[in-house]
Amino acid sequence: MISRGELVQIGGGFRIGEILESAGARLREVGATNKTTVADYARALGPQTGFILKVHRSNFFMSGFVASPDPNDLATLARKKRIPFVHDLGSGAMFDTRNEGLEEHEPTPAEAIKEGADLICFSGDKLFGGPQAGIIAGKKRLVDALKREPMFRALRCDKLVLAGLQATVDLHLTTSETKLPTRALLRITKDELRARAAAMLVRLRGLPLQITVGRGSGNVGGGSLAQSVIPSLTLDIVPEASSVRDFAAKLRAFSPPIIAYIAGGAVKLDLRTIFPSQDDIVVDAIREASADATTTSR
Repeated sequence: MISRGELVQIGGGFRIGEILESAGARLREVGATNKTTVADYARALGPQTGFILKVHRSNFFMSGFVASPDPNDLATLARKKRIPFVHDLGSGAMFDTRNEGLEEHEPTPAEAIKEGADLICFSGDKLFGGPQAGIIAGKKRLVDALKREPMFRALRCDKLVLAGLQATVDLHLTTSETKLPTRALLRITKDELRARAAAMLVRLRGLPLQITVGRGSGNVGGGSLAQSVIPSLTLDIVPEASSVRDFAAKLRAFSPPIIAYIAGGAVKLDLRTIFPSQDDIVVDAIREASADATTTSR
């Protein structure tokens, strides 16, 4: 059982409803696209109801005349009817995203369990910060039942993914989140970005390039915090001896590739997407691309 407003499509064109139906489930949609109540679920419950599923809309948002039930209320209804309540969280945030300067609060696995979910599922990558994987947690009897499913062996993670997950979990448990790339990039302040940009400009003087520091913004990711926009700073590069497209192509051809985007007639490098330890590599790539462009133009 699922709300019509939560029949989302995830990456690669996969849709929640189609995934459930391909597994042999009969899908019972309740409520309307924009408004679903606990009463909608209660009226639709029957002897064949397997579980109530709530899908967090982490990759899009709706505003206006909208409403959806509180997870606590759905958990209470599920307990009363003795059926599982499953909450798909999506992004896997293990921390209060508002503490990172973001406007949205992304529900955490701990909060979902406390609200009464019998099973939760979330990504091992995205805000969790580990390798790409799906994580299921919750009541032992339900997790054990999933492990007995024959398809589990075909879908289980390999040792490399498990090792990556273990390392990520250890960082969360030892409060070393700053070592997680996603968390580290979210925490970079504008003052830090400004200082890095100034240092890079000094090192790039004298090249046949017009380089300025611009304002940028970015999204946390396609699968989480759909409304949150993070301010950033960019290096805006206009080459004097080649087109911006050719210059961007030369950056991509560098080893390792430097991926920029083109906007407003300039090649733009968003410093929030570059680790401070990579600044030297970026400077070297710009120097080489500039030299290649000058040689080619002559």
